[in-house]
Formats: sequence, structure tokens, C-alpha cells
Amino acid sequence: MDKKSLILVGAPMDSGKRRQGCRMGPDAYRVAGLGQALRDLGHEVDDVGDTVPDPVEIPSHEHLYALPECVGWTQALGRAAQNSAVRGMPIFMGGDHALSMGTVSGMAAYASKIGRPLFVLWLDAHSDFHTPDSTSSGNLHGTPVAYFTGQSGFEAFPAPAVPVPTDRVGMIGLRSVDLEERTILEQARAMLADMRTIDEHGIKAPLIAFLDKVRTANGILHVSLDVDFLDPAIAPAVGTTVPGGATEREAHLVMELLHESGLVCSLDLVELNPFLDERGRTAKLMVDLAASLMGRRIFDRPTRSF
Repeated sequence: MDKKSLILVGAPMDSGKRRQGCRMGPDAYRVAGLGQALRDLGHEVDDVGDTVPDPVEIPSHEHLYALPECVGWTQALGRAAQNSAVRGMPIFMGGDHALSMGTVSGMAAYASKIGRPLFVLWLDAHSDFHTPDSTSSGNLHGTPVAYFTGQSGFEAFPAPAVPVPTDRVGMIGLRSVDLEERTILEQARAMLADMRTIDEHGIKAPLIAFLDKVRTANGILHVSLDVDFLDPAIAPAVGTTVPGGATEREAHLVMELLHESGLVCSLDLVELNPFLDERGRTAKLMVDLAASLMGRRIFDRPTRSF
């Protein structure tokens, strides 16, 4: 197994939605042993601590929640992504999913500098393709894919230096997507695998097809793993639960296949709300999944105690 230099970047962003708690996510991953689990696999691990948002002097918005803070986080995490990527593989410990506006745009800029296209695998119950103009809730954690693919409506934000074309985005685990989001995504040729597709064909088929596309383009892959990709019965620590998510075994298979592909350049771990967890079970599962992505084999998994 190739040993990597892994950069743990805390992203305690809690501005993308009104329900608070995700700011505790980075420390929950640390307590659950993320760094040690990765070191045990032989990787070098550097925890660089928590990122802080840039101060941004723009007015608050009557509808969009915490707009200045979200802009500040996007700027800071975009820099953190580029700075970390030149040293190794960044793992962003979130934090709500609005953090991906910064992490993905930063990784896209890095990919451009090394002359390779960035692809994004979105493991989530939601497509997060709303814009500030279309979101009914005003919660910006539902907008990151629209932002980093260069959709309109984000004038308050720094424009992505290198937008990710929508046909380089693959989404697996979808089961709560608004009609207008789905229509645009389908027209833009994003790879969409909802849970019915997974029920009928398994989770491996759409993933392998997407990885083949990345490999053919000589691309690199950013993976964004939302807790609500998983079924809430096994991962309760999220404020946006949708029944019928991926099983633990399906999720580990995805991670194992991603590891074997050798294409992953960066990882988001998002939407963990420890306040909603049960004795740390969700945090421990997310740590186990990250370990599978980084090479832990099925028969090396530790017995879990709660």
C-alpha cells in the first residue's frame, strides 16, 4: 500500500444552516481517533488545527442565513485547500456542507496548477444544487455544488477561479432532490445514482463507471462524504436525516473501491453533529470509513465498543 502524507484540516463551520452543532465535528473526529487510525495504516498524518473564517465586511442578507460568515469560510478554506494539497492529501473535518464551497474550489485551482482536471464524488442524500436565488430555506449548505460548478446567483462570493464542469460531478446516494435541481443536473450530464438505482444495480456499478471516466480524463478526485449519505439507523448524528440511506457495508465498499482506484486527492467529512450522536457511534463510523478509503482492508477492521 502506498504511504501518503495526510493533512487533517479542521473546518468547524456552522454557518451553512440554522441548526447548530457541526462546529464540534472536528474535535469529535479527533476524539474518535481519526489521526491514529490513519497512522496505524502507515501514513504520515499532520493535524494542522482548525481553520478560521476570513473577516468579511458585507451586509447580512434578509433571507440567506449567515451570508458574511459563509463567504469568509469559503475564502479561508479555499486557501487552506491549496496550501494543504501541495504538501499531501487534505482531509477536511467538518463542519456543515457549505464548507465544500471552499474546499472544492480550492482543490479545483490546485488541479489546474498541476495540469489535471478535478472530478467530484458527492456522497449525499441531497444534491446541494440550489443557488442563493432558489433556496427556500436560506441555508447555504444546500448550495455548494451550484457554487463550485459556476452557477449564477453567488455574486457575494469570490468567483471560483476554476469552476468544475457539472459533467465532472458524480452523485451517489440521492434520495431527497428538488425537481428544479434534478432537471438542471440531468441536462448538465452529472452522474446521478439515487437509492433506487443502487437497489436495482448495486452501489458498485455507478461508482466504477464514474471512476473510469476520471481515469480516462487523467483526472484527480475530490470525495465529499456527508453523514446523511448513510442510513440514519447507523449514523444518527446529522440534522438532515433521510431514511433509506447506504448501509455500513455499502459505504465501506465505496471506500474500498475508491482506495483501489488510486484517484482520490482530497476528502470532506461533513455534517457530523456530535450533539445528536449516540455515544460517538457516528463519529466512529466516519473514522472507520476514512480508514477504509486510506487502505484498511475488510479483515483488518477493529471490533467496535460503545
